[in-house]
Amino acid sequence: MKKAIFSLILIAAFFCIPTQKAYAQDPEFTQFYANPLYLNPAFAGTGRCPRIIMNYRNQWPAISGTFVTYAASYDQHIDALQGGLGLSVLNDKAGQATYNLTHFAGMYSYQLNISRQFSVKVGFQAMYIQRKIDWDKLNFGDQIDPKYGFVYPTNEVRPPDSRGYVDFSAGILGYSKRYFFGFAAHHLTEPDEAFIAAGTSKLPMKYTGHAGALLPMDRGEESSISPNILWQQQGDFKQLNLGLYLSKGPLVAGLWSRIVERDALIIVLGFQEGIVKFGYSYDVTISKLSNATAGAHEFSFQLQFECRPKKRKFRTISCPSF
Repeated sequence: MKKAIFSLILIAAFFCIPTQKAYAQDPEFTQFYANPLYLNPAFAGTGRCPRIIMNYRNQWPAISGTFVTYAASYDQHIDALQGGLGLSVLNDKAGQATYNLTHFAGMYSYQLNISRQFSVKVGFQAMYIQRKIDWDKLNFGDQIDPKYGFVYPTNEVRPPDSRGYVDFSAGILGYSKRYFFGFAAHHLTEPDEAFIAAGTSKLPMKYTGHAGALLPMDRGEESSISPNILWQQQGDFKQLNLGLYLSKGPLVAGLWSRIVERDALIIVLGFQEGIVKFGYSYDVTISKLSNATAGAHEFSFQLQFECRPKKRKFRTISCPSF
């Protein structure tokens, strides 16, 4: 019970107090390349054929009021548009659904073949974001009886329970047969997401830089190794991740480490056969929160459909699937 009340108080303080320093942070996935459109809109259409991806993440399951995030996306390359189109939806719940965040996004990425070995994609994203708070699940100070606890109705004046706004992002991606790198900037207009009219709470821009390689370990290219680096910054939040994937036939294993905060190791297991890809990852918390949070579980499911080859040569990106 104490954990539940503590979680609700944290949510109320974070999202309801009018201040210019109380910033929200975007939901995070640690199978970075299993949700490519969320990572960088320039990934739209990089698989050429239609692609459907679904993601689920449960963060800190040992705490009452855990963070649960769902996402789904569709993208494909369109020859007539010389690029890719993508659609995505995301829902994030916190504090036993006390706080609810929903994204609806559409993106387009233009592909430019610089040479026979190197291509560049530039992506743009438009998104509608809606945030909701269920005030009935929050407890206030005037409800407390010294002896019996929360027994009285509150006299607090409730602000609106939802807030919606439009947001924009952009990204760039460069890649060859073996190497890739990219950069994305989200929340370009830094929209105001405050629930209270008298306050201001700007959503800070999020910057993401990522790079990696896919290196075969045998002539048949059935085995490969993929070193990766990923940097993210949003407001005061900074995170540097170093990762390595090993693949053998249909099996993939990966390990990531968060370098800046040194708070977690990420273990990734994947299976890919035909058009189907399935991934599971677990965030092993190595900070002082390890006993209280129980890490994070994440699942991904992908369908990378096949399509008839076009006369025009198309270069797909060689990056990890998870």
